[in-house]
Amino acid sequence: MTNFFSFHGTITMITDLVGQNGEEEGCKKLISVENGMGAIVNFVVSPTTYFVDHVMVAVGDRVTGYYDGNAPALLIYPPQYQALVMVKKSPYQNVKVDYFNSELESSDGRLRLNISPYTQIVLTNGQLFSRTPVNRDLIVIYGPATKSIPAQTTPYRIIVLC
Repeated sequence: MTNFFSFHGTITMITDLVGQNGEEEGCKKLISVENGMGAIVNFVVSPTTYFVDHVMVAVGDRVTGYYDGNAPALLIYPPQYQALVMVKKSPYQNVKVDYFNSELESSDGRLRLNISPYTQIVLTNGQLFSRTPVNRDLIVIYGPATKSIPAQTTPYRIIVLC
């Protein structure tokens, strides 16, 4: 179970992260995100970072970066985190990245999933996930939700983070 933290904002800069050997050059990016209130976070984006819908991001895009809140972090400013999941803001869908328990309720208690036969459940590589998504870290893509606590929704797609 990963303790997902997030940071929302606008991309202000994307640069190549220079490694120690030439093989990794160009494989990692440093994406700076500013939240509009002066807070800045630098996300290290590697080939293992999952971009929802495999979108390309650019300076000026509104994004949310998810990282492991329990992972060690450098004590520098602006803070720098290894991005696990990146989401480009879209008016057509909501995204929740979290651990979902045996009742498909998120760890923060804010969202409960009602899976329908039309809910697509896949792995990060796009292949079908053949088991139940309970008690797992999930990326949930959904539309409308109830205003109850927890909010309930029938997701369009669930991506299982194995």
